Amino acid sequence: MRIKIIALSVLISLVILSCKINYSLSGTNISPDVRTFYVGDFPNKAQLYVPALSETFVDKLKEKILSQTSLNQENNASKADLIFEGEIVKYDIKPNSVSANETAATNRLTIGITVRFTNNKDHKQDWEKTFSNYADFSANIDISEVEEELSNEILDKIIEDIYNNSIATW
Repeated sequence: MRIKIIALSVLISLVILSCKINYSLSGTNISPDVRTFYVGDFPNKAQLYVPALSETFVDKLKEKILSQTSLNQENNASKADLIFEGEIVKYDIKPNSVSANETAATNRLTIGITVRFTNNKDHKQDWEKTFSNYADFSANIDISEVEEELSNEILDKIIEDIYNNSIATW
């Protein structure tokens, strides 16, 4: 009886030790083989051109990855494990709702960015998607007064979506 208990204990210990559980406090699901990332230029191909938008987006995406992962930034795409490339495809301001006197009550700023994600360690995870988000503002306010704040808010939401689709895959 004692031998059976010892054998069962050893068997249970071996089963437990052979199990591998990956977890991360940051919510990332990155293979240990992945060590570097590259973010290319995201040229602004939207009809309405905003000069600093591309640079702001690229800087914010790099900052997000650096602050939320242990990955190192690579300045050469051919040497990077993860690659983010694409372009800004939409930047529009349109009326969103109409007031009683048939004038715009709110306007909507929408930004769309196409991203091509390449995982050089596992090409099954590669994808190309367009991410879009928006923010509404009062039609009584000139866009120049709120444009930077709203653009940053929208870019933060888009970057969170990109991060969740690429690095924090659940």
